[in-house]
Amino acid sequence: MIRLILLATLSLLAGAAAAQSPEWPDRPIRLIVPFPAGSSTDIIARIVAQKLGTRLGQQVIVENRAGASGNIGADAVAKAAPDGYTVGIATASTHAVAASLSASLPYDPIKDFAPVAMLGAQPYVLVVYPGVPARDFGELIALAKAKPGKLNYGSAGVASLAHLATALLASMAGIDIAHVPYKSSSQSMTDMITGRLEMQLATIAPALPNIRAGQLRALATSGGKRSSVLAEVPTVAEAGIAGYEASLWVSLVVPPATAPAIITRLNHEVNAILGSAEGEEALVAQGMEPEPGLPEAVTARIRSDTVKWRDVAVKAGIRAE
Repeated sequence: MIRLILLATLSLLAGAAAAQSPEWPDRPIRLIVPFPAGSSTDIIARIVAQKLGTRLGQQVIVENRAGASGNIGADAVAKAAPDGYTVGIATASTHAVAASLSASLPYDPIKDFAPVAMLGAQPYVLVVYPGVPARDFGELIALAKAKPGKLNYGSAGVASLAHLATALLASMAGIDIAHVPYKSSSQSMTDMITGRLEMQLATIAPALPNIRAGQLRALATSGGKRSSVLAEVPTVAEAGIAGYEASLWVSLVVPPATAPAIITRLNHEVNAILGSAEGEEALVAQGMEPEPGLPEAVTARIRSDTVKWRDVAVKAGIRAE
């Protein structure tokens, strides 16, 4: 009921905004994705771009600006013209982890962007190689405690969100496990399947086929609630580490000084996509839990996650490379 009331309210606001800016959009819009084509975030962005373009009556063209852990693409959004024709993807990596670890970002995650809407959050799934003698999360923690420093885990690189999320898990569980950084999660996943890695917090969508095929064993998911596509797998909190939560949230932002009417219209259309059965189904299939809401939710998430991951990095001695 609350969700329906929220969507109805946003619809009224969008109607008023459209009346103030009837000429927008009158040409294609570019959506800057700060990660490579084919990445999990890119796939989600393309789903939203296609549906957003249909609703706006203009093509939304995805432009991948990868590099520097997403900072290059984020900076391009921050410095684009605030005319409503450049929209960007902002994530926990580009706007919280980056801010928590670097004092020399080319952009300010709060001041240099105007939030549009949260798309949703993707929890990780804790997977182990089937040869690891742990059938559930409790057995894995017991094994790690019995062999301190012997179990290894992979991530997409030092100071990546998955690295920080695993460091937080290790700290809260009181275990010592060895980090093996990779250049990408796809590379680490290959080593997981072949047994060169023993465990990893993996992105759900690309890991799911391997889980279903028995090539990986799923022990827990990292979100605040169970994943819709892995409903049989408990969360880390349910499995024994109360209060644990780590998710890769994805949102839309625009350059600062973009007209409020345009932001309101975009927020309305995005929320309509997230609230539709078709939109929700497409995003859930990618391991994302849609989160329709107001633009302010993005800013609040950036602020809270920046503090959270800074504390984790300091405690674990993690520094950006």
